[in-house]
Amino acid sequence: MSNETKLMSGIVLLTVPSIIYGGFFLLQILSGRHEKFSLTAFQRAMFRAGHAHAGVLVMLSLIILLYVDQTQLSDQWKWMIRISFPLSAILVSGGFFGAAAGKNINTPGRLIILLYAGIIMLVTGLLTAGIGLIKS
Repeated sequence: MSNETKLMSGIVLLTVPSIIYGGFFLLQILSGRHEKFSLTAFQRAMFRAGHAHAGVLVMLSLIILLYVDQTQLSDQWKWMIRISFPLSAILVSGGFFGAAAGKNINTPGRLIILLYAGIIMLVTGLLTAGIGLIKS
């Protein structure tokens, strides 16, 4: 494993405690322990989806980092792969959270655009990694 991949793996691993805390806090809110946070059904669904996607995409980031050095792509393309997966986790989950932020929200807000940007980033990383692995 290259030093660059080790660096990115370490950075990604350091984000996991924040996802764990976010899940704990979300559980507290959904359990009614924070009465000042009253959420609509839409917000509950979006916040659950944001948290779930953050966790899954961070784990996918760690998995793809095991493969990136096996490709015969240029260093620039390898960096694009290393960065695209954690960035997509931030954008996708941020899109879910941001689109539902506010009081009494029942439809997605403007920050839903982050979700779509994250999807594009994820698909780009997936295609690049897949093609890079097939070529090698």
